[in-house]
Amino acid sequence: PPEQAARMKKLQEQEKRQKVEFRKRMEQEVSQFIQATGEPRRRFQPMSKIERSILHDVAEVAGLTSFSFGDDEDSRYVMVFKKEFAPSDEELEAYRRGEEWDPARAEERRRLRELAAQQEEAELESGPAPPGPPNDYKDKYRHLIGCEAAKAAARTMEANKAYGCVPVANKRDTRSIEEAMNEIRAKKRLRQAEDE
Repeated sequence: PPEQAARMKKLQEQEKRQKVEFRKRMEQEVSQFIQATGEPRRRFQPMSKIERSILHDVAEVAGLTSFSFGDDEDSRYVMVFKKEFAPSDEELEAYRRGEEWDPARAEERRRLRELAAQQEEAELESGPAPPGPPNDYKDKYRHLIGCEAAKAAARTMEANKAYGCVPVANKRDTRSIEEAMNEIRAKKRLRQAEDE
């Protein structure tokens, strides 16, 4: 129907107009942001996928860095950063977790990590720790095994001769492979002769 087509065309034009208007509004906001001296980053309200893509494009054209954050479609928002204040990986991770970025706290964390690394290095340089536990484990179990039990057991212990490599003395069959094969062949021939 022609009226439906006309309605569709009108809707499309309206959408197009809205996108153009939205883009103009975003361009104005972005240029205000660029001129605002004390503002390294700006967070925009949550918006639809199309609006976010328009804003990313506007930011790119203006020479800014932009990222989207938020888990579900309804709450996803765009943050725009001035190039000289481009976010570190740590900063991006904080926004992805939905946290506010606190440079002072991040600096403190970094300092603590460095301190820990320095302490670890100092421990490595001071040489290895003395080997072995500080106390004798036998003391721990003395009430179970007594003092002499283990020593007596150690004295009577003998190596198991059947363990590991089999000594010749333990082998039942001392024939070589050739001898065994020849014997098998001979038995086969004998059987065939009997069958005939």
